[in-house]
Amino acid sequence: MKADEHLCLHGLAIKKHATADAIAHLVGLETQKVERILATSVAKGRVIEVKGKYVLSPTARIALEADYSRVYADLRGNARFIAAYEQFETINLALKTLITDWQVVEVAGTRVPNNHSDRHNDEQLIDRLGDLHERVNSVLADLASYLPRLSIYRDKLLAALERAEAGEIEWVSDAHIESYHTVWFELHEDLLRIVGRTRNE
Repeated sequence: MKADEHLCLHGLAIKKHATADAIAHLVGLETQKVERILATSVAKGRVIEVKGKYVLSPTARIALEADYSRVYADLRGNARFIAAYEQFETINLALKTLITDWQVVEVAGTRVPNNHSDRHNDEQLIDRLGDLHERVNSVLADLASYLPRLSIYRDKLLAALERAEAGEIEWVSDAHIESYHTVWFELHEDLLRIVGRTRNE
């Protein structure tokens, strides 16, 4: 699998179901190049197009998984990169706790969905998110020093955080936009594929 083809299909694997433009933006390729790669992949049966969005075929997923060990062999053998990844995983546990606290609250001893009527509570949680972002930002800088395309996640996370801090609270975890949690989820998926691990570890 050629480098650009691998990167395009890798981006699609992270996005799951996406337009060519969204894939291009994530992996740092020109949209027209991604469109050409996707068109060829559709013709080969590796990718399926549905109303302008694309998904990987089962055979493409298998081929992509087999290609990761070749593409990321150097990074998997780089102790400093792996150490930075392990730092990310530690912070990921804190992010999971924070998102749980954002989505549910305790009322009379029972955990219930957060309707965000308590502005003070939301502000405290967004402050926590800001503190967490400071921790992860330096880790992402380390990771991006080895794989520059990862810097896109720093930009996206900061943009989502700034909007949340400005009062647009949907930018914390709304799955329909590139919220902080949505971008973090994609970043985690990217890193797991790079290092060859799975979420349940």
